[in-house]
Amino acid sequence: MCAVRTQSVRSLERAMMILELLASSRTGLSLLELVQKTKMPRSSVHCLLVTLQRRGYLYHNDKTGRYMFGLQLFSLANMAVSGLKLREEAAPFLRSLVEKTQLTVHMAILEHGEAVLISKYEPPGIFRLATWIGKRMDLHCTSLGKALMAYLPSEEVSRIIEEHGLPRHNDNTICSKKRLKEEMERTTGRGYAVDDEEDELGLCCIGAPVFGFDNHVMASISIAGTTNQVTRENLRKLAEQVKQTAMAISQSLGHDPAALKAGTLNS
Repeated sequence: MCAVRTQSVRSLERAMMILELLASSRTGLSLLELVQKTKMPRSSVHCLLVTLQRRGYLYHNDKTGRYMFGLQLFSLANMAVSGLKLREEAAPFLRSLVEKTQLTVHMAILEHGEAVLISKYEPPGIFRLATWIGKRMDLHCTSLGKALMAYLPSEEVSRIIEEHGLPRHNDNTICSKKRLKEEMERTTGRGYAVDDEEDELGLCCIGAPVFGFDNHVMASISIAGTTNQVTRENLRKLAEQVKQTAMAISQSLGHDPAALKAGTLNS
């Protein structure tokens, strides 16, 4: 049968319209905004949103009332963009970091005020972290997130905190703006971020930023292990390995370290 003669599925077309509108919005859209933009009945838009949310393609931010892309949509996109330069360039460096440290290595990007994992490499062994490609993580309590957040303009950081807050994961989590600002200054000063059991008790992570050719942070990488694997005694050595790996990836992407302000990446 000729494709041009085949009737389109109207509900699917409407769902795709919603996804396309959300794709063009950096902060997501509310039900009312989607009704206005699509000119569809409120009940129809709501049903489509609920369906997409149940399938994992969208998630609803209860605080802002906005809909944004969910994990399932990112997972599909991740498979489609698996050959992107960032992942290709980083892969051998990340594998090498696993071999050097014998710890789990992650790479994340900033998306909608959260760190989203786009790569994960693990050492051999039975211990496995409960992380996966596409997982979303808070910025303020993870080393990946801190390494991304520390280099953002202050107004962008304020916007993220306003939208997502500083939720407490445990007693170690930084939950005040003042302490977070101090942590961001330490991160940029030494060139790496530390999650000292702030996201999950018993786990410690060290992260560093990956810069692109335009000297903006494209991603962050981290090593993660138990508090027996990452200790006060070996933290600085491990941090230096993470920094060196992040810089090697950055330079492979065309980054010029000399273009940054003096002292930004010094420990």
